[in-house]
Amino acid sequence: MRQRRSYPRLQEPAPTGDVLESIFAAALCAPDHMRLRPWRFLTIEGDQRDSLGGLFAAHEHAKDSCASELILQQAHQKALRAPLIIVGIAAYRKHPKVPPIEQALAAGGVLNNMGLAAYCSGFGAVWRTGSYAYSKIVKAGLRVASHEDIIGYLYLGTPPTWDRQASTIEVDDYVHAWPQ
Repeated sequence: MRQRRSYPRLQEPAPTGDVLESIFAAALCAPDHMRLRPWRFLTIEGDQRDSLGGLFAAHEHAKDSCASELILQQAHQKALRAPLIIVGIAAYRKHPKVPPIEQALAAGGVLNNMGLAAYCSGFGAVWRTGSYAYSKIVKAGLRVASHEDIIGYLYLGTPPTWDRQASTIEVDDYVHAWPQ
């Protein structure tokens, strides 16, 4: 895990078949207070990525009706940065002991586990959010219900041949004994 890194663009192939099933099975073991399973996931690949890119472009156009063709094209291209995109959705359940923030964290834990499991299976991943995760247009196009939120887009595929070194993080910069 210490060598895990994000790749901005991934190429074919993406995980498929038993490998992808194994990634999902491992990921679903994330901590989940009261076993609510407050999540669902969409897989987007092939030509479906063009449809997602269309939603991204529609969001940009709604944000600025004078957006240039270049801006719209760049938005569309963002859905083509990997052969497989998994949309993570927090599907909140009403529960007196489990507030929505805990449910979103549980869903995020599953999406993060998918990225780690993909990495352990020899694939690359990058988790993206940005305005497309909060866009009413994108959410409607993906049929995300009013009681749900997109928590991220996990892009999966094969890393490029160049090796991107993971940065070193100093533990002492972030972990401290209490009280200080």
